[in-house]
Parts: sequence; structure tokens; C-alpha cells
Amino acid sequence: MSVTLFKRYRMSFDLTRKLPAVKPLLASYVLLPWREELLRAHAETKYKSFCDEMDTNIFSCLGRRDGCHRLMADIAGRSGFVPEATWLLVHHTAHGTIESCGTIQAVQTDERSASIQNIGIIPGHRGRGLGAALIVKSLEGMQRLGLRQGTLEVTAHNLGAIRLYRRLGFVTQRIVYKSTEIAL
Repeated sequence: MSVTLFKRYRMSFDLTRKLPAVKPLLASYVLLPWREELLRAHAETKYKSFCDEMDTNIFSCLGRRDGCHRLMADIAGRSGFVPEATWLLVHHTAHGTIESCGTIQAVQTDERSASIQNIGIIPGHRGRGLGAALIVKSLEGMQRLGLRQGTLEVTAHNLGAIRLYRRLGFVTQRIVYKSTEIAL
């Protein structure tokens, strides 16, 4: 085993500002507000979004279905869980089926702030503005609760996500390092 440090950016969004405008979703995409019965769909979407990504080296639970289910249950069970900032994105296919394709959750960290825990879009749906729509919807829920700051962390190698967060108005607050053991 080898210990590896992963550089991550802690970023924040000032919720006292106007939220950024994003492209409207295509009619085949629908955002569903948090409901307990959607927990499994959130977990499965989280798994499909992260299972082949580098973040599984840092957070191994993201690379396993059971790990994503436990993580989602843990997030939803926290005292600071913010249902108003937790959304599932579904897609109505041309074949008449509905597939979950995006997820976002948030947890209140103090009286004025909440942290986005995970945002995931499954690979076949990326590049369509869906991540931006999920983030803005989550921030909107935080604003409705009167929170003043939304935060998130992102791995420094995830350049596409960093560009998206900056474009939406997030600023880097600090650099943090996450250590993890990796099998050689």
C-alpha cells in the first residue's frame, strides 16, 4: 500500500448574490425534488456517475453500488440534510422509459452555510448543461432557507468541473489535501 495525497479545492458561492442563469432543460429532462423513496435512484445514479472516475481512488465507496447506497443513506440521515437542495434528474427516453441520469445532495454545515456533497451526471448525459442546472437548483434551495453560502470540494484534476463551478460563480476558498491508501 502507498499513501497518496490528492489536491482538492474548497469552493464557495455567495448565496446573497443573484443565482446564475442556466440554459433551460430539454423537455425530456425533469428535476425531481427529494423524496425518501428516491434514495435508491440517487444511489444508483451516484454509482453510475462516479464508478469510472478518479474520485473512486479518494472515496472508494463511489466505486461500489453498496457503497453509494450507504453514502446516500448516510447523507439523507444527517441532522443537517437539506432536502430543498437535493434533486434527482431523470430523462424520458424516446422508447418511453425513464432513466435517472443526475443527482445532487446538500448538508447544512452551520447556521449560514450548506455544502454540496456530490453532484453526478452519468457519462452518456454529460455536456448538455445538466450539471449546471442541478447546481443552480440546489443553490436555489439553499437560498430559500436563508443560507448565505454554498460550498463544495472538487479534485484538482477534475478540470471540467472546476471550469463549470467557476463559470457559475464559485470561488476557491482554500486548497485541501485528502490522503488515501492505494494498492500498488
